[in-house]
Amino acid sequence: MAESDRSERLTGKYFDAAIDLLRQVRDEEGDRITAAGQLIADTVAAGGRVFSFGAGHSSLPSQDTVYRAGGLAIMNLLSVPGVVGVDVRPATLGSALERVHGLAAAVLDTSPLEAGDVLVIISLSGRNSLPVEMAMNARALGIKVIGVTSVAYADATKPRHTSGSFLKDHCDLVLDSRIPVGDAELTLPGIDAPFAPASTVVTSAIMQAMVATAAGTLAERGIDPPLLRSGNVDGGHDWNARVMGEYADRIFYRQ
Repeated sequence: MAESDRSERLTGKYFDAAIDLLRQVRDEEGDRITAAGQLIADTVAAGGRVFSFGAGHSSLPSQDTVYRAGGLAIMNLLSVPGVVGVDVRPATLGSALERVHGLAAAVLDTSPLEAGDVLVIISLSGRNSLPVEMAMNARALGIKVIGVTSVAYADATKPRHTSGSFLKDHCDLVLDSRIPVGDAELTLPGIDAPFAPASTVVTSAIMQAMVATAAGTLAERGIDPPLLRSGNVDGGHDWNARVMGEYADRIFYRQ
């Protein structure tokens, strides 16, 4: 097979794999995603705040909902220094910090989160101490927790938290990304390791569907959802300034 033909075949196979996962999540997790969006709408309507957290690459779908054109202005990132991005040096530090016991409690104790707020926790494996303790401690504080994870990891891996539990065990709602263990969709003779992860594609879609549901639910209740517009369209900056002014007490990424 010519090199160009093989590359084209791999391109198509990756898109097919990602589309299959998206369809599976839509069909099998749709009701729970809708419930998560409604929970966010309930929180906004009650004057609460919304935060999301993910470590390493799991932070990317979380960040994609913050200060986002077409998204809710009140989506805030719960930042944990050293684990939120892939710009950490060395890159392995973020992975190591995910396994540190007690870090989540320190983060929550110094965060703006309060009882009645919502925290979305994204962790593909859900097995490390940080996301597990984040969920445990948040719920103890009266914070509603939405977990976005691959439940398959609980059957195929050992938990790293001393409780022997996974993120999925400490959430008010669990959204299963259906990502296979190992997060790699393709294999090829001559390549020893599987490759082409799809977790970011699928988890980002889950997050955006959840936020879209929240916006629609608020509108159905007669509440104007605090949506942001693109700053690259005429009037976008003025629109955003108004929205962020109205919800200034629930927006923390401007400080």
